[in-house]
Amino acid sequence: MTDAEALSSLDRINRQILEAKERSFLSPLATLSGDSLGRLYPEEEHSFRTAFQRDRDRLIHSTAFRRLEYKTQVFVNREGDYYRTRLTHTLEVVQIARSIARALALNEDLAEAMALAHDLGHTPFGHTVEEILDGLMEGENGFEHNAQGLRCVDLLEAPYSQFPGLNLTYEVRSIFTKKRSLAELRRLGFASPASERFDSGPPKPILEAQVVDLADSVAYNSHDIDDGIKSGLLNPDHLCEVDLWRRIWEPLKGEASGVRRRAAVRELINRQVTDLVAASFERMKNFDPSALGKTTSDEYPALGRIERIIDFHPEMRKEETELKRFLHKYLYRHPKVTRKMDKACSMIQSLFTYYLKHPEQMAPKFRLRVESEPLKRVVCDYIAGMTDRFAEDEYVSLFLPDSIRMSH
Repeated sequence: MTDAEALSSLDRINRQILEAKERSFLSPLATLSGDSLGRLYPEEEHSFRTAFQRDRDRLIHSTAFRRLEYKTQVFVNREGDYYRTRLTHTLEVVQIARSIARALALNEDLAEAMALAHDLGHTPFGHTVEEILDGLMEGENGFEHNAQGLRCVDLLEAPYSQFPGLNLTYEVRSIFTKKRSLAELRRLGFASPASERFDSGPPKPILEAQVVDLADSVAYNSHDIDDGIKSGLLNPDHLCEVDLWRRIWEPLKGEASGVRRRAAVRELINRQVTDLVAASFERMKNFDPSALGKTTSDEYPALGRIERIIDFHPEMRKEETELKRFLHKYLYRHPKVTRKMDKACSMIQSLFTYYLKHPEQMAPKFRLRVESEPLKRVVCDYIAGMTDRFAEDEYVSLFLPDSIRMSH
């Protein structure tokens, strides 16, 4: 055997060893990379990376992932360097999801890839703009960020000449099917036609998707509190209306304000994740793995179409819901936030109308698509992919007089 043959053999064993470790050490309820349903377009297996590790790497190198750095959730990008963006939020979700998956002996690589992908379909400026685009696309199958995320990875990303999209595995792509089934998303034009081959049976239930769903919730609750207090929009003492926060905040009295805030946010994450792991472990221990093949009417197909196994204890679930209600009332609907969101929506509406009249002003690859695709969907894709900064600059360039533009 030559050195090249030996190395080649070793490379193949590396992936096989990783897959064997998954079979040996992960829970019977985990999703194994060696059991993946595969990709839209068949590819050779990699020599030393599992299927889910390859998906993770493809997502990190994607254009849509890089754009998350300049897309925001609550605070507009130009407000300061401290506040979270979609990218920093995604990385925080990855960390929390990996920790939960590791503690429950689920597939960390799959959880990581799903977490990296989960926000790719978001618009600039957050959920309010998503609602605006959905209205503008009425009669054209609407707009929803999960569906748009699938459209990104299946159709809009274009790093390969052999096929459209990133050609991710079925399992990672299923993180986008929270609201609609894969078959419906394909029918509406959000998924690749090649995904029809996955319609032969019921959706494969994936607990790692449940992990990412809850990690997302833990991350944005905790970090929106951090950003809200830092910005002055939230008063931490007022937050004590929420029992979970009060039990954390009051014992930290006497600490410097910044230290106290950071310690409280850390403890908030820790308590939620600790409760989630403990409650989920009990459910997993008592769950029959053979039941994973049985579906129910669960509203989230990708989260398993089975009873939710990954979840908090009922008391923590109640407190987490109370925390969300507080944030919606006092942060997301704060006058300063809604005023900025109203401005963002006005910008997006103006840009949408302008590009419908002047499609030649879009980037070249979008102009080319107008010849073969519905104009409104192309404009929607173009705007949904914009960063906050690019959308603002485009609006200034198109609509503001030169004198104002110079001072912008």
